[in-house]
Amino acid sequence: MDSATSDRATLQATADNGLKIVVVGGFGVGKTTMVRSVSEIRPLNTEETMTRAGEAVDHLDGVRSKTSTTVAFDFGRISLDERSVLYLFGAPGQERFWFLWDRLFSGTLGAVVLVDTRRLADSWYAIDRLEHHGTPFIVACNDFGGPLHTEQQLREALDISPDVPLVECDARDRSSSKYVLITLVEYLHRLSARSAEAAAGDAVREAAGALEPEPTP
Repeated sequence: MDSATSDRATLQATADNGLKIVVVGGFGVGKTTMVRSVSEIRPLNTEETMTRAGEAVDHLDGVRSKTSTTVAFDFGRISLDERSVLYLFGAPGQERFWFLWDRLFSGTLGAVVLVDTRRLADSWYAIDRLEHHGTPFIVACNDFGGPLHTEQQLREALDISPDVPLVECDARDRSSSKYVLITLVEYLHRLSARSAEAAAGDAVREAAGALEPEPTP
């Protein structure tokens, strides 16, 4: 997935194929940072300064140094080629903004669940909602210097199946964020291929059933 992230930030007139990916996760896991690091344009974001008024509703355990927060969504863009453009949406992490998620998931090819390994439980809701919507996703563990876990421990804690890709990343680094997106796209491609094979198999079985001779009376 080579992206045109040079100085050419103007969308080409030939671009007519828009693809959508959503980055979700708990509060303060780095969603805005990831969109910002990989977007070819200056990302649209709705960052607002956090105030004491929000302390009663926003849980700051593990993110005491956080001074701003997304109150709607982040938006970035990557031109894949002359016709295809990837749009990135970063979902807000606070519980009071979760009602926005269902709309953000609409028309989404897939999602990245960004995880802070110091606060694994904060990612459960994101995974639950994606599974509820039937939206394919991968899990990316953002490096906050937290405790080391084995892959098996992470899968068990997050309750994800063995076929869901689990990768490590640094959301501040463009190449690392790009690797996460490539992993998601490759996973979506594998799922699409499996679906096509299953559909072909169903068609073959249906045809075989139709061609079976009628039972002799």
